Amino acid sequence: MTMAARTAPLYIRMHANDNVAIVVNDGGLPAGTVFPGEFVLRDRVPQGHKISLRDLKEGDAIIRYDVVIGYAVRDVAQGSWIEESLVRMPPARELINLPIATRVPAASEPLEGYTFQGYRNVDGTVGTRNILAITTTVQCVAGVVEHAVKRIKAELLPQYPNVDDVIGLEHSYGCGVAIDAPDAIIPIRTLRNISLNPNFGGQAMIVSLGCEKLQPARLMPEGSIPIQNGAYIVVLQDDAHVGFNSMIDSIMAMATIRLAALNLRQRETCPAADLIVGVQCGGSDAFSGVTANPAVGFATDLLVRAGATVMFSETTEVRDGIDQLTSRAINADVANDMIREMAWYDNYLQKGGVDRSANTTPGNKKGGLANIVEKAMGSIVKSGTSVISGVLSPGEKLKQKGLIYAATPASDFICGTLQLAAGMNLHVFTTGRGTPYGLAAVPVLKVATRSDLARRWHDLMDINAGRIATGEASIDDVGWELFQMLLDVASGKKTWAEHWKLQNALTLFNPAPVT
Repeated sequence: MTMAARTAPLYIRMHANDNVAIVVNDGGLPAGTVFPGEFVLRDRVPQGHKISLRDLKEGDAIIRYDVVIGYAVRDVAQGSWIEESLVRMPPARELINLPIATRVPAASEPLEGYTFQGYRNVDGTVGTRNILAITTTVQCVAGVVEHAVKRIKAELLPQYPNVDDVIGLEHSYGCGVAIDAPDAIIPIRTLRNISLNPNFGGQAMIVSLGCEKLQPARLMPEGSIPIQNGAYIVVLQDDAHVGFNSMIDSIMAMATIRLAALNLRQRETCPAADLIVGVQCGGSDAFSGVTANPAVGFATDLLVRAGATVMFSETTEVRDGIDQLTSRAINADVANDMIREMAWYDNYLQKGGVDRSANTTPGNKKGGLANIVEKAMGSIVKSGTSVISGVLSPGEKLKQKGLIYAATPASDFICGTLQLAAGMNLHVFTTGRGTPYGLAAVPVLKVATRSDLARRWHDLMDINAGRIATGEASIDDVGWELFQMLLDVASGKKTWAEHWKLQNALTLFNPAPVT
Protein backbone atom coordinates (compact mmCIF):
# COMPACT_ATOMS: atom_id res chain seq x y z
CA MET A 1 0.00 0.00 0.00
CA THR A 2 1.07 3.60 -0.54
CA MET A 3 1.81 5.78 2.48
CA ALA A 4 -1.33 7.83 1.71
CA ALA A 5 -3.42 4.66 1.75
CA ARG A 6 -1.83 3.61 5.05
CA THR A 7 -2.63 6.92 6.75
CA ALA A 8 -6.08 7.55 5.28
CA PRO A 9 -8.88 7.00 7.79
CA LEU A 10 -10.26 3.51 7.38
CA TYR A 11 -13.02 1.50 9.02
CA ILE A 12 -14.28 -2.06 8.46
CA ARG A 13 -17.97 -2.93 8.39
CA MET A 14 -18.49 -6.69 8.55
CA HIS A 15 -22.00 -6.87 7.00
CA ALA A 16 -24.26 -4.54 5.05
CA ASN A 17 -26.81 -4.68 7.90
CA ASP A 18 -24.29 -3.55 10.54
CA ASN A 19 -24.80 -0.14 12.12
CA VAL A 20 -21.30 -0.05 13.63
CA ALA A 21 -17.81 -0.48 12.19
CA ILE A 22 -14.31 -0.72 13.68
CA VAL A 23 -11.39 1.68 13.18
CA VAL A 24 -8.47 0.09 11.33
CA ASN A 25 -5.74 2.74 11.68
CA ASP A 26 -2.83 2.11 14.04
CA GLY A 27 -3.24 4.34 17.08
CA GLY A 28 -6.89 5.01 16.32
CA LEU A 29 -8.37 8.21 14.89
CA PRO A 30 -8.84 11.66 16.51
CA ALA A 31 -12.11 13.51 16.91
CA GLY A 32 -12.84 15.55 13.82
CA THR A 33 -11.57 12.89 11.41
CA VAL A 34 -13.60 13.16 8.20
CA PHE A 35 -14.93 10.19 6.30
CA PRO A 36 -15.83 12.04 3.09
CA GLY A 37 -19.46 11.84 2.13
CA GLU A 38 -20.31 9.95 5.33
CA PHE A 39 -19.65 11.58 8.70
CA VAL A 40 -17.16 13.27 11.00
CA LEU A 41 -15.89 11.51 14.14
CA ARG A 42 -17.32 13.14 17.28
CA ASP A 43 -14.81 11.40 19.58
CA ARG A 44 -11.30 10.05 19.50
CA VAL A 45 -11.77 6.35 18.66
CA PRO A 46 -9.00 3.82 19.51
CA GLN A 47 -7.93 1.21 16.96
CA GLY A 48 -10.36 -1.71 16.81
CA HIS A 49 -13.14 0.16 18.59
CA LYS A 50 -16.58 0.75 17.16
CA ILE A 51 -18.00 3.83 15.43
CA SER A 52 -21.73 4.41 15.14
CA LEU A 53 -22.57 4.56 11.43
CA ARG A 54 -25.93 6.21 12.10
CA ASP A 55 -27.83 7.87 14.92
CA LEU A 56 -29.01 5.37 17.54
CA LYS A 57 -31.80 5.84 20.03
CA GLU A 58 -31.76 4.46 23.56
CA GLY A 59 -32.68 0.77 23.33
CA ASP A 60 -31.77 0.41 19.64
CA ALA A 61 -29.97 -2.78 18.65
CA ILE A 62 -26.22 -2.48 18.05
CA ILE A 63 -25.43 -4.75 15.12
CA ARG A 64 -22.06 -6.21 14.09
CA TYR A 65 -21.56 -9.38 11.98
CA ASP A 66 -25.29 -8.98 11.20
CA VAL A 67 -25.88 -10.02 14.83
CA VAL A 68 -27.27 -8.01 17.72
CA ILE A 69 -24.29 -7.68 20.06
CA GLY A 70 -26.15 -5.39 22.47
CA TYR A 71 -28.49 -2.44 22.93
CA ALA A 72 -27.70 1.25 23.27
CA VAL A 73 -28.05 2.45 26.87
CA ARG A 74 -28.66 6.04 25.66
CA ASP A 75 -28.97 8.02 22.47
CA VAL A 76 -25.79 7.91 20.36
CA ALA A 77 -25.05 10.24 17.46
CA GLN A 78 -23.57 9.11 14.17
CA GLY A 79 -19.76 9.18 14.25
CA SER A 80 -19.58 8.54 18.01
CA TRP A 81 -17.36 6.03 19.78
CA ILE A 82 -19.44 3.04 20.88
CA GLU A 83 -17.41 2.18 23.94
CA GLU A 84 -18.22 -0.70 26.29
CA SER A 85 -20.36 1.26 28.77
CA LEU A 86 -22.81 2.22 26.00
CA VAL A 87 -23.65 -1.42 25.20
CA ARG A 88 -26.17 -3.46 27.20
CA MET A 89 -25.51 -7.14 26.57
CA PRO A 90 -28.45 -9.22 25.28
CA PRO A 91 -29.58 -12.34 27.13
CA ALA A 92 -28.15 -15.70 26.05
CA ARG A 93 -30.04 -17.61 23.40
CA GLU A 94 -32.12 -20.35 24.97
CA LEU A 95 -31.09 -23.88 24.09
CA ILE A 96 -34.49 -24.78 22.71
CA ASN A 97 -36.04 -24.50 19.25
CA LEU A 98 -32.61 -24.28 17.65
CA PRO A 99 -32.08 -25.08 13.96
CA ILE A 100 -30.94 -28.71 13.80
CA ALA A 101 -28.84 -29.73 10.78
CA THR A 102 -30.79 -27.27 8.61
CA ARG A 103 -27.80 -25.85 6.71
CA VAL A 104 -25.51 -28.85 6.29
CA PRO A 105 -22.74 -27.77 3.91
CA ALA A 106 -22.26 -29.87 0.80
CA ALA A 107 -19.06 -31.89 0.70
CA SER A 108 -16.24 -29.87 -0.86
CA GLU A 109 -13.95 -31.18 -3.55
CA PRO A 110 -11.16 -33.25 -1.94
CA LEU A 111 -7.79 -31.54 -1.69
CA GLU A 112 -5.24 -34.15 -2.69
CA GLY A 113 -1.48 -34.42 -2.98
CA TYR A 114 -0.45 -32.53 0.18
CA THR A 115 1.95 -34.33 2.51
CA PHE A 116 4.30 -33.79 5.43
CA GLN A 117 7.14 -35.70 7.05
CA GLY A 118 5.89 -37.25 10.28
CA TYR A 119 6.47 -40.10 12.74
CA ARG A 120 4.00 -42.95 12.24
CA ASN A 121 2.93 -44.83 15.38
CA VAL A 122 1.88 -48.46 15.77
CA ASP A 123 -1.73 -47.40 16.42
CA GLY A 124 -1.86 -45.53 13.11
CA THR A 125 -1.58 -42.02 14.57
CA VAL A 126 1.21 -39.73 13.40
CA GLY A 127 3.44 -37.45 15.43
CA THR A 128 4.85 -34.14 14.26
CA ARG A 129 7.55 -34.35 16.93
CA ASN A 130 9.43 -37.24 18.57
CA ILE A 131 9.29 -36.57 22.31
CA LEU A 132 9.95 -38.57 25.45
CA ALA A 133 7.17 -37.75 27.92
CA ILE A 134 7.07 -38.75 31.56
CA THR A 135 3.61 -38.84 33.10
CA THR A 136 3.00 -38.01 36.76
CA THR A 137 0.08 -39.37 38.76
CA VAL A 138 0.11 -36.69 41.44
CA GLN A 139 1.52 -33.19 41.87
CA CYS A 140 3.69 -34.34 44.78
CA VAL A 141 6.27 -35.86 42.41
CA ALA A 142 6.57 -32.80 40.16
CA GLY A 143 9.79 -31.52 41.69
CA VAL A 144 11.48 -34.92 41.42
CA VAL A 145 10.46 -35.29 37.78
CA GLU A 146 11.59 -31.76 36.97
CA HIS A 147 15.01 -32.55 38.42
CA ALA A 148 15.17 -35.84 36.50
CA VAL A 149 14.18 -34.19 33.21
CA LYS A 150 16.99 -31.64 33.57
CA ARG A 151 19.50 -34.43 34.03
CA ILE A 152 18.05 -36.51 31.19
CA LYS A 153 18.34 -33.53 28.85
CA ALA A 154 21.89 -32.80 29.91
CA GLU A 155 23.29 -36.34 30.19
CA LEU A 156 21.19 -38.64 28.01
CA LEU A 157 19.40 -36.72 25.27
CA PRO A 158 22.59 -35.79 23.33
CA GLN A 159 23.16 -39.52 22.78
CA TYR A 160 19.84 -39.85 20.92
CA PRO A 161 19.85 -37.29 18.09
CA ASN A 162 16.51 -38.38 16.62
CA VAL A 163 14.62 -37.47 19.83
CA ASP A 164 13.43 -33.87 19.88
CA ASP A 165 12.86 -33.30 23.57
CA VAL A 166 12.13 -34.73 27.02
CA ILE A 167 9.22 -33.33 29.01
CA GLY A 168 7.51 -34.03 32.30
CA LEU A 169 3.71 -34.05 32.17
CA GLU A 170 3.37 -32.19 35.43
CA HIS A 171 0.00 -30.92 36.67
CA SER A 172 -1.83 -29.75 39.79
CA TYR A 173 -3.87 -32.91 40.44
CA GLY A 174 -3.52 -34.10 44.04
CA CYS A 175 -5.02 -36.34 46.69
CA GLY A 176 -7.45 -33.71 47.93
CA VAL A 177 -9.75 -34.23 44.97
CA ALA A 178 -12.92 -36.27 45.45
CA ILE A 179 -11.79 -38.90 42.98
CA ASP A 180 -15.11 -40.75 42.78
CA ALA A 181 -17.25 -37.63 42.25
CA PRO A 182 -19.29 -37.66 39.01
CA ASP A 183 -17.07 -35.13 37.20
CA ALA A 184 -13.75 -36.47 38.52
CA ILE A 185 -13.40 -38.56 35.37
CA ILE A 186 -12.62 -35.41 33.37
CA PRO A 187 -9.09 -34.75 34.70
CA ILE A 188 -8.33 -38.48 34.89
CA ARG A 189 -9.16 -39.21 31.26
CA THR A 190 -7.47 -35.94 30.26
CA LEU A 191 -4.17 -37.02 31.80
CA ARG A 192 -4.55 -40.57 30.44
CA ASN A 193 -5.14 -39.37 26.90
CA ILE A 194 -2.39 -36.75 26.99
CA SER A 195 0.03 -39.49 27.96
CA LEU A 196 -0.81 -41.25 24.70
CA ASN A 197 -0.48 -38.18 22.46
CA PRO A 198 0.89 -39.07 18.99
CA ASN A 199 3.96 -36.90 19.57
CA PHE A 200 5.02 -39.26 22.38
CA GLY A 201 5.05 -42.36 20.20
CA GLY A 202 1.91 -43.80 21.82
CA GLN A 203 3.83 -45.06 24.85
CA ALA A 204 3.58 -43.72 28.40
CA MET A 205 6.09 -43.77 31.22
CA ILE A 206 4.84 -43.00 34.71
CA VAL A 207 6.31 -41.63 37.91
CA SER A 208 4.10 -42.31 40.93
CA LEU A 209 4.48 -41.37 44.58
CA GLY A 210 2.83 -44.56 45.82
CA CYS A 211 0.15 -43.42 48.25
CA GLU A 212 -1.90 -41.19 45.93
CA LYS A 213 -5.57 -41.69 45.08
CA LEU A 214 -4.86 -41.75 41.35
CA GLN A 215 -2.86 -44.98 41.25
CA PRO A 216 -1.07 -45.87 37.97
CA ALA A 217 -3.44 -48.78 37.37
CA ARG A 218 -6.39 -46.39 37.61
CA LEU A 219 -4.76 -43.83 35.37
CA MET A 220 -3.86 -46.48 32.79
CA PRO A 221 -6.19 -49.49 33.23
CA GLU A 222 -4.68 -52.88 32.50
CA GLY A 223 -4.83 -53.68 28.82
CA SER A 224 -4.69 -50.07 27.68
CA ILE A 225 -0.91 -49.87 27.86
CA PRO A 226 1.87 -52.16 29.17
CA ILE A 227 2.50 -50.24 32.40
CA GLN A 228 2.57 -53.46 34.39
CA ASN A 229 6.09 -53.84 33.05
CA GLY A 230 8.39 -52.31 35.65
CA ALA A 231 10.43 -50.68 32.90
CA TYR A 232 7.65 -48.16 32.37
CA ILE A 233 6.85 -47.07 35.92
CA VAL A 234 8.79 -45.71 38.89
CA VAL A 235 7.16 -45.54 42.35
CA LEU A 236 9.10 -43.20 44.61
CA GLN A 237 7.90 -44.83 47.85
CA ASP A 238 9.18 -48.28 46.84
CA ASP A 239 11.54 -49.77 49.44
CA ALA A 240 14.26 -49.97 46.78
CA HIS A 241 14.63 -46.18 46.81
CA VAL A 242 17.07 -45.14 49.50
CA GLY A 243 17.62 -41.43 49.15
CA PHE A 244 16.77 -38.89 46.47
CA ASN A 245 19.46 -39.92 44.01
CA SER A 246 18.19 -43.49 43.84
CA MET A 247 14.81 -42.13 42.69
CA ILE A 248 16.51 -40.06 39.99
CA ASP A 249 18.61 -43.05 38.93
CA SER A 250 15.47 -45.17 38.49
CA ILE A 251 13.79 -42.50 36.37
CA MET A 252 16.89 -42.11 34.22
CA ALA A 253 17.14 -45.88 33.74
CA MET A 254 13.50 -45.94 32.62
CA ALA A 255 14.15 -43.01 30.28
CA THR A 256 17.17 -44.72 28.71
CA ILE A 257 15.02 -47.65 27.56
CA ARG A 258 12.43 -45.38 25.99
CA LEU A 259 14.97 -43.01 24.43
CA ALA A 260 16.62 -45.91 22.65
CA ALA A 261 13.28 -46.95 21.14
CA LEU A 262 12.32 -43.39 20.14
CA ASN A 263 15.71 -42.83 18.55
CA LEU A 264 15.01 -45.57 16.00
CA ARG A 265 12.05 -43.62 14.61
CA GLN A 266 12.46 -41.77 11.32
CA ARG A 267 10.25 -39.23 9.62
CA GLU A 268 8.32 -40.58 6.66
CA THR A 269 5.99 -39.10 4.09
CA CYS A 270 2.45 -38.89 5.45
CA PRO A 271 -0.71 -37.46 3.87
CA ALA A 272 -2.12 -34.21 5.24
CA ALA A 273 -5.05 -36.37 6.39
CA ASP A 274 -2.87 -37.47 9.33
CA LEU A 275 -2.83 -33.98 10.83
CA ILE A 276 -4.90 -33.29 13.95
CA VAL A 277 -5.00 -29.54 14.41
CA GLY A 278 -6.39 -27.70 17.41
CA VAL A 279 -7.38 -24.06 16.81
CA GLN A 280 -7.75 -21.53 19.59
CA CYS A 281 -7.63 -17.79 20.26
CA GLY A 282 -6.32 -15.86 23.24
CA GLY A 283 -5.82 -12.20 23.96
CA SER A 284 -8.57 -11.57 21.39
CA ASP A 285 -9.46 -8.16 20.03
CA ALA A 286 -11.96 -6.70 17.57
CA PHE A 287 -9.70 -7.72 14.67
CA SER A 288 -9.74 -11.40 15.66
CA GLY A 289 -12.98 -11.95 13.77
CA VAL A 290 -11.83 -9.79 10.84
CA THR A 291 -8.33 -11.09 10.03
CA ALA A 292 -6.74 -13.99 11.92
CA ASN A 293 -9.79 -16.12 12.73
CA PRO A 294 -11.27 -15.94 9.21
CA ALA A 295 -7.85 -16.91 7.79
CA VAL A 296 -7.73 -19.84 10.23
CA GLY A 297 -11.26 -20.73 9.15
CA PHE A 298 -10.14 -20.78 5.51
CA ALA A 299 -7.20 -23.05 6.44
CA THR A 300 -9.60 -25.21 8.48
CA ASP A 301 -11.67 -25.79 5.34
CA LEU A 302 -8.52 -26.72 3.40
CA LEU A 303 -7.47 -29.19 6.08
CA VAL A 304 -10.90 -30.82 6.18
CA ARG A 305 -10.88 -31.10 2.39
CA ALA A 306 -7.47 -32.80 2.69
CA GLY A 307 -8.97 -35.39 5.07
CA ALA A 308 -7.40 -33.96 8.25
CA THR A 309 -9.04 -33.37 11.61
CA VAL A 310 -9.56 -29.89 13.04
CA MET A 311 -10.86 -29.16 16.54
CA PHE A 312 -12.39 -25.86 17.57
CA SER A 313 -13.35 -25.28 21.19
CA GLU A 314 -13.96 -22.70 23.94
CA THR A 315 -17.58 -23.22 25.00
CA THR A 316 -18.23 -19.73 26.34
CA GLU A 317 -16.78 -18.23 23.18
CA VAL A 318 -19.17 -20.06 20.85
CA ARG A 319 -22.23 -20.18 23.16
CA ASP A 320 -23.81 -17.05 21.68
CA GLY A 321 -23.59 -18.50 18.18
CA ILE A 322 -24.96 -21.93 19.02
CA ASP A 323 -27.63 -21.61 16.32
CA GLN A 324 -24.87 -21.17 13.71
CA LEU A 325 -23.30 -24.42 14.87
CA THR A 326 -26.33 -26.66 15.31
CA SER A 327 -27.50 -25.71 11.81
CA ARG A 328 -24.13 -26.90 10.39
CA ALA A 329 -24.16 -30.22 12.28
CA ILE A 330 -24.05 -33.29 10.07
CA ASN A 331 -27.10 -34.73 11.82
CA ALA A 332 -29.41 -34.27 14.81
CA ASP A 333 -27.20 -36.37 17.10
CA VAL A 334 -24.23 -34.05 16.61
CA ALA A 335 -26.40 -30.96 17.03
CA ASN A 336 -27.88 -32.33 20.25
CA ASP A 337 -24.40 -33.21 21.52
CA MET A 338 -23.40 -29.57 21.11
CA ILE A 339 -26.52 -28.42 22.91
CA ARG A 340 -25.73 -30.87 25.72
CA GLU A 341 -22.23 -29.41 26.15
CA MET A 342 -23.58 -25.84 26.19
CA ALA A 343 -26.19 -26.77 28.81
CA TRP A 344 -23.58 -28.53 30.95
CA TYR A 345 -21.41 -25.43 30.90
CA ASP A 346 -24.30 -23.07 31.61
CA ASN A 347 -25.00 -25.14 34.72
CA TYR A 348 -21.31 -25.23 35.67
CA LEU A 349 -21.10 -21.41 35.53
CA GLN A 350 -24.38 -21.02 37.40
CA LYS A 351 -23.10 -23.22 40.24
CA GLY A 352 -20.09 -20.92 40.44
CA GLY A 353 -22.30 -17.84 40.74
CA VAL A 354 -21.31 -16.31 37.39
CA ASP A 355 -22.50 -16.26 33.79
CA ARG A 356 -20.87 -15.99 30.38
CA SER A 357 -20.26 -12.25 30.82
CA ALA A 358 -17.35 -13.11 33.14
CA ASN A 359 -15.37 -14.31 30.11
CA THR A 360 -14.20 -11.02 28.59
CA THR A 361 -10.91 -9.67 29.94
CA PRO A 362 -9.61 -6.10 30.32
CA GLY A 363 -7.41 -6.79 27.29
CA ASN A 364 -10.37 -7.93 25.19
CA LYS A 365 -12.17 -4.70 26.04
CA LYS A 366 -9.13 -2.53 25.39
CA GLY A 367 -8.92 -4.25 21.99
CA GLY A 368 -12.47 -3.16 21.15
CA LEU A 369 -14.62 -6.12 22.21
CA ALA A 370 -17.63 -4.85 24.14
CA ASN A 371 -18.84 -8.20 25.48
CA ILE A 372 -18.87 -11.97 25.04
CA VAL A 373 -21.48 -11.83 22.25
CA GLU A 374 -19.21 -9.76 20.02
CA LYS A 375 -16.24 -11.91 21.03
CA ALA A 376 -18.11 -15.12 20.19
CA MET A 377 -19.02 -13.94 16.70
CA GLY A 378 -15.33 -13.43 15.95
CA SER A 379 -14.31 -16.70 17.61
CA ILE A 380 -16.66 -19.01 15.73
CA VAL A 381 -15.19 -18.18 12.33
CA LYS A 382 -12.08 -20.23 13.16
CA SER A 383 -14.28 -23.24 12.42
CA GLY A 384 -14.59 -22.29 8.76
CA THR A 385 -17.60 -23.42 6.76
CA SER A 386 -17.33 -27.22 6.76
CA VAL A 387 -19.92 -29.56 8.21
CA ILE A 388 -19.44 -30.27 11.95
CA SER A 389 -19.05 -34.04 12.12
CA GLY A 390 -18.55 -34.75 15.82
CA VAL A 391 -18.44 -33.51 19.41
CA LEU A 392 -16.03 -34.35 22.23
CA SER A 393 -16.69 -33.87 25.93
CA PRO A 394 -13.77 -32.49 27.99
CA GLY A 395 -10.84 -34.91 28.12
CA GLU A 396 -12.17 -37.36 25.53
CA LYS A 397 -9.99 -38.76 22.73
CA LEU A 398 -10.78 -38.32 19.05
CA LYS A 399 -12.40 -41.24 17.27
CA GLN A 400 -13.15 -39.67 13.87
CA LYS A 401 -11.86 -37.20 11.29
CA GLY A 402 -13.31 -33.95 10.00
CA LEU A 403 -14.35 -30.79 11.83
CA ILE A 404 -14.93 -31.54 15.51
CA TYR A 405 -16.30 -29.41 18.33
CA ALA A 406 -14.14 -30.26 21.36
CA ALA A 407 -15.90 -28.81 24.40
CA THR A 408 -13.45 -26.94 26.64
CA PRO A 409 -13.39 -23.87 28.86
CA ALA A 410 -12.09 -20.75 27.12
CA SER A 411 -8.98 -20.56 29.33
CA ASP A 412 -5.98 -20.75 26.98
CA PHE A 413 -4.14 -23.28 29.09
CA ILE A 414 -7.10 -25.53 29.91
CA CYS A 415 -8.25 -25.50 26.29
CA GLY A 416 -4.78 -26.39 25.06
CA THR A 417 -4.49 -29.19 27.63
CA LEU A 418 -7.84 -30.69 26.61
CA GLN A 419 -7.03 -30.47 22.90
CA LEU A 420 -3.77 -32.30 23.66
CA ALA A 421 -5.81 -35.02 25.34
CA ALA A 422 -7.99 -35.31 22.26
CA GLY A 423 -4.86 -36.13 20.26
CA MET A 424 -3.81 -32.96 18.45
CA ASN A 425 -0.35 -32.93 16.90
CA LEU A 426 -0.37 -29.25 15.80
CA HIS A 427 -1.79 -26.14 17.45
CA VAL A 428 -2.87 -22.82 15.88
CA PHE A 429 -3.26 -19.88 18.23
CA THR A 430 -4.53 -16.46 17.17
CA THR A 431 -4.02 -13.32 19.22
CA GLY A 432 -4.70 -9.62 18.96
CA ARG A 433 -3.34 -8.33 22.25
CA GLY A 434 -0.34 -10.70 22.19
CA THR A 435 0.64 -13.65 24.38
CA PRO A 436 3.81 -15.77 24.67
CA TYR A 437 1.68 -18.92 25.01
CA GLY A 438 3.34 -22.21 24.05
CA LEU A 439 3.11 -25.94 24.70
CA ALA A 440 5.91 -28.42 25.24
CA ALA A 441 4.05 -31.33 23.65
CA VAL A 442 3.10 -29.88 20.27
CA PRO A 443 4.25 -27.02 18.04
CA VAL A 444 2.17 -23.85 18.52
CA LEU A 445 1.88 -21.64 15.46
CA LYS A 446 0.88 -18.06 16.37
CA VAL A 447 -1.18 -15.77 14.13
CA ALA A 448 -1.31 -12.03 14.84
CA THR A 449 -4.57 -10.18 14.13
CA ARG A 450 -2.88 -6.78 13.64
CA SER A 451 0.20 -5.67 11.71
CA ASP A 452 1.31 -3.49 14.62
CA LEU A 453 1.43 -6.53 16.91
CA ALA A 454 3.26 -8.58 14.27
CA ARG A 455 5.82 -5.76 13.92
CA ARG A 456 6.41 -5.31 17.64
CA TRP A 457 6.41 -9.06 18.39
CA HIS A 458 8.22 -10.00 15.20
CA ASP A 459 10.04 -12.89 16.85
CA LEU A 460 6.96 -14.33 18.58
CA MET A 461 4.30 -14.24 15.83
CA ASP A 462 4.60 -16.76 12.99
CA ILE A 463 2.04 -15.21 10.62
CA ASN A 464 0.75 -11.65 10.26
CA ALA A 465 -2.96 -11.69 9.40
CA GLY A 466 -3.19 -7.94 9.97
CA ARG A 467 -2.41 -7.47 6.27
CA ILE A 468 -6.03 -8.47 5.61
CA ALA A 469 -7.38 -5.37 7.39
CA THR A 470 -5.30 -2.99 5.26
CA GLY A 471 -5.95 -4.80 1.98
CA GLU A 472 -2.36 -5.99 1.51
CA ALA A 473 -3.54 -9.63 1.52
CA SER A 474 -6.82 -11.48 1.29
CA ILE A 475 -8.29 -13.99 3.71
CA ASP A 476 -7.58 -16.66 1.09
CA ASP A 477 -3.94 -15.57 0.79
CA VAL A 478 -3.28 -15.82 4.52
CA GLY A 479 -5.31 -19.02 4.80
CA TRP A 480 -3.17 -20.73 2.17
CA GLU A 481 -0.01 -19.37 3.84
CA LEU A 482 -1.13 -20.88 7.13
CA PHE A 483 -2.02 -24.21 5.51
CA GLN A 484 1.42 -24.50 3.90
CA MET A 485 3.18 -23.44 7.09
CA LEU A 486 1.30 -26.12 9.03
CA LEU A 487 2.71 -28.75 6.67
CA ASP A 488 6.21 -27.28 7.09
CA VAL A 489 5.94 -27.18 10.89
CA ALA A 490 4.54 -30.72 10.93
CA SER A 491 7.65 -31.76 9.00
CA GLY A 492 9.99 -30.28 11.60
CA LYS A 493 10.22 -26.53 10.98
CA LYS A 494 10.29 -24.77 14.35
CA THR A 495 7.77 -22.15 15.37
CA TRP A 496 8.87 -19.08 17.32
CA ALA A 497 7.44 -20.59 20.51
CA GLU A 498 9.63 -23.66 19.95
CA HIS A 499 12.64 -21.50 19.11
CA TRP A 500 12.41 -19.72 22.45
CA LYS A 501 11.19 -22.87 24.27
CA LEU A 502 8.07 -21.10 25.53
CA GLN A 503 6.03 -23.71 27.36
CA ASN A 504 3.02 -23.19 29.58
CA ALA A 505 2.15 -25.77 32.22
CA LEU A 506 -0.60 -28.32 31.70
CA THR A 507 -3.79 -27.17 33.40
CA LEU A 508 -6.27 -29.94 34.09
CA PHE A 509 -9.96 -29.04 34.06
CA ASN A 510 -11.28 -30.43 37.32
CA PRO A 511 -14.90 -29.49 38.10
CA ALA A 512 -15.06 -32.12 40.88
CA PRO A 513 -14.92 -30.99 44.55
CA VAL A 514 -11.66 -30.88 46.48
CA THR A 515 -12.06 -32.36 49.94
